[in-house]
Amino acid sequence: MGEFYRLIPDVQLRGWQRLPYALVHRGLGKVNFLNETMFRCVSLFNGLCDISLNLVPQKVRDLADEGLKQGWLEKLDAPAPLNPDQEYRVYDNRFIRTVHWSITGKCNYRCKHCYMSAPEAKLGELPHATVMDIIEQMADCGVISVTLTGGEPLVRSDFWDIVDALQKHKIRILQIYSNGKLVNEALLNGLLERGLCPEFNMSYDGDEGWHDWMRGIPDAGKIVLDAFDLCHAKGFPTGSEMCLHKGNLHLLRQSLNTLAAHNVGSCKVNPVADTELWSRFGVDYSATLPEVLETYLEYVPHFFEDGMPISLMLGGFFFCRKGEDAWEIPLQKYGGEDACLRQTVCGHARMVMYLSPEGRMLPCMSLSGMEIQKEYPLITEIGLRKGMSESKYMELIDTRVETFLEKTSECGKCEYAKICAGGCRASGLASDRNNIFAPDRAACAIFRGGYGRRLEAVLRDIAPHKRDAWLSEM
Repeated sequence: MGEFYRLIPDVQLRGWQRLPYALVHRGLGKVNFLNETMFRCVSLFNGLCDISLNLVPQKVRDLADEGLKQGWLEKLDAPAPLNPDQEYRVYDNRFIRTVHWSITGKCNYRCKHCYMSAPEAKLGELPHATVMDIIEQMADCGVISVTLTGGEPLVRSDFWDIVDALQKHKIRILQIYSNGKLVNEALLNGLLERGLCPEFNMSYDGDEGWHDWMRGIPDAGKIVLDAFDLCHAKGFPTGSEMCLHKGNLHLLRQSLNTLAAHNVGSCKVNPVADTELWSRFGVDYSATLPEVLETYLEYVPHFFEDGMPISLMLGGFFFCRKGEDAWEIPLQKYGGEDACLRQTVCGHARMVMYLSPEGRMLPCMSLSGMEIQKEYPLITEIGLRKGMSESKYMELIDTRVETFLEKTSECGKCEYAKICAGGCRASGLASDRNNIFAPDRAACAIFRGGYGRRLEAVLRDIAPHKRDAWLSEM
């Protein structure tokens, strides 16, 4: 009797350009990149190789024990091969883990700040056949997961066709972004019947009627809070985003506690983006950068006083996960100076591609409201594989910090250059809409302007430790 081990059905052997060896766990939406030696060891778990043979190294047997404990291996009573889709395949394009996909530019709300003027459906939506083809292209390029957004993704008439096509190709739906209006029992039951339980991310822009005001719909606040409650009752995780302006700045603490009371797991807070719609309907409520940062600074101690009720990100200024013992400044680069220079200018964009309602490949959703988006490719014209191999899109997201600092002299000369690396590219565009390499003025305020030091001073005695205490050492 031999010993035969096989990767569980959700685990595949894969590779991409420049990253030829990987173990993909489709069920978890995770990818582990391996060196060649480790990959050869893992490849022996094909259901046919007898690892009890003397010629099989002990490290392979040890790896088998570890794989059983971690749940990515199964031990067989008799030899049996991998499923065809588990066998090694190399994709002829660069690796992008997730597509953040606006499957429509249409919406049933009238938000005052929408990037794509969704109430007017400025960017429309691609036809059914094109969307189905895009999903095929995602599968052919090795995309692991998607997040579905809009506009309002649930207004799309073929929503379930999209869900089923993604599931057919084992492309995991991580999140569905919605305003909550169409989040009902039928929707959630339909997902559960398919074995799906994505996070629902639904914006909430404050108590005392401010959410209704921002979203342009009566009772929008009650609707979304009820949707959070329904998701919780059905076992779906939830997250939220909040746009700050002069009207709701003073309600930050109260509004976050409201979300926590409705069992929302996380919230990302940012000032309202200066979009075309906001310039028409809300610009008088725009808060200045110092006003926003002072609001953050005032609130952070309350976050700990209230028992860290929610995982929280305050722009690029502060991040702390509920129940964990460390906080950080999201805009800070880690790993030392040399490591910083080798990093890409946006780690998030390097792993996550945004696909607009018209099929434009962008590093970030916020570009969909800017003229500069036209510099980037349409999937309908060049195809996803080329877009993920050689395109303006790939050129940008693969740009290293070292190159950015050479291009942007102001950042290159700054003493904090290897700490923030110029900050967020989308935020930089807020000050110069034609220059993707413009400095991020929020990062300038946090590091050069002293807000980071003030944050450390405020939390020194009342908060868990910071991940890296660079500020106190400078």
